[in-house]
Amino acid sequence: MTGKLEGRVAFITGAARGQGRAHAVRMAQEGADIIAVDIAGRAAPSVKYNPATPDDLDETVRQVSATGRRILASVVDTRDHAMLNQTVAEGVAELGRLDVIVANAGIAVPQTWDEITPESWRDVIDVNVTGTWNAVMAGAEHIVDGGRGGSIVLISSAAGIKMQPFMVHYTASKHAVTGMARGFAAELGKHSIRVNSVHPGPVLTDMGSGDMVTEIGRTIESHPQLANQLLGFLPMGICEAGDIADAVLWLASDESKFVTAAAIPIDGGTTQY
Repeated sequence: MTGKLEGRVAFITGAARGQGRAHAVRMAQEGADIIAVDIAGRAAPSVKYNPATPDDLDETVRQVSATGRRILASVVDTRDHAMLNQTVAEGVAELGRLDVIVANAGIAVPQTWDEITPESWRDVIDVNVTGTWNAVMAGAEHIVDGGRGGSIVLISSAAGIKMQPFMVHYTASKHAVTGMARGFAAELGKHSIRVNSVHPGPVLTDMGSGDMVTEIGRTIESHPQLANQLLGFLPMGICEAGDIADAVLWLASDESKFVTAAAIPIDGGTTQY
């Protein structure tokens, strides 16, 4: 490894497994210490895939520690503004600084438009939009105070660029994250803080576990003509979480020092068709 983040500290949400763990381990391999949070439980009744667990978060700690870097991991719901602020503040006090935020935590709920309830709408918007905003607000001031600049990466989705059927709430939330990145980029640029959104297509993670595949199939049956829009044209197939982590690492490093307000698809061409 080349030490692209040597001496820096990254705050990552949804870090117990999947993409979040991949971000934490990849950045640690490049020299960063990590502040990691995850709800480590079911985020909402509407979520149909298997939830992350405290053991998953412990495994992230093990893998990061194996790189020789420090990690502070906490069970925190990103919807809890006060607790997230406290956790990041304590992490910065112990690790000495903050340079990178990766707002990764999010949920997806397959539902046809007329199945969405006020409760499931709130679940998705609160986690994907408010939780992302909370993550930025918990960390950005620490990066500003450091006076060294930094990088904030918001994990959106291909659904933040292109419509995804049977998930009106998810599509709306991920488009909101795209706009949020651009808005923060405009105001934080004077502090040399770059803010970008990343838009993964299908990724091999536990989001496909539990009843998720069944739920997707059920929604497709309601309108089969939209099946190809949901599943997408995948010129390069489905990627691994590490493929997303490599792109996020680039955005966190000085190699992307003049990239901001960009919406970067990491989807093998899915959003182009």
